[in-house]
Amino acid sequence: MNNADERLIVALDVADPLTGLKLVERIGPAVAFYKIGLGMLTAGGLALANELKSEHGKRIFLDMKFFDIPATVEAAVAGVARFGLDFLTVHGDPNVVRAARAGAAGSGLKILAVTVLTSSNRADLDAALIAPGTMEEIVALRAARAFEAGADGVIASPHEAAAIRALPQAAGRLIVTPGVRPAGSAAGDQKRIATPAAAVRAGADHIVIGRPIWQAADPRAAAEAVLAELRGAA
Repeated sequence: MNNADERLIVALDVADPLTGLKLVERIGPAVAFYKIGLGMLTAGGLALANELKSEHGKRIFLDMKFFDIPATVEAAVAGVARFGLDFLTVHGDPNVVRAARAGAAGSGLKILAVTVLTSSNRADLDAALIAPGTMEEIVALRAARAFEAGADGVIASPHEAAAIRALPQAAGRLIVTPGVRPAGSAAGDQKRIATPAAAVRAGADHIVIGRPIWQAADPRAAAEAVLAELRGAA
């Protein structure tokens, strides 16, 4: 039985399932929730997700960011839902969200809609021909539309968490924030970042941290330091 603070989700952005499993074993009971993304999927990540869920009692966030025609998304999500995992990401387009909700029907799988990637800034949106507006305005609008389409939660940076939490549509919904970095950590490819404490104070239900934990000399100690910060922010 896991008694860890599930607000922390550790991203297993490592090369292969064996490395991921060894990392989980090194961290031990300190962490109960793990994210497996596209980088791991093609190397056997779904098998690792199933093993961590069924044999280790961990909660699993499958970060696939599905984006396709509704029938394809519904079928893909229905396939994932059979594995009994916890969170799944899809693109924030309302049609995609509705299709994902249909695919997840009858399961406990929560659908999280991606608003704007935390590696993007306004210049990146301009290059992608995204509508004018501040990053906060664009993210909040996308979040509202995703909630209206049935999303259980959204993915956004800590910078937009407070604006999303203030939305009437956000009542009872989840805000999950990547782009979280303990003080002193390198930003890497993230452009909209905040500390764990700042993220939860802004309204995040879960924070996602990868490299600052799995690249640490002592991953368990790194995770426990984040958890201590979260307790102090409560």
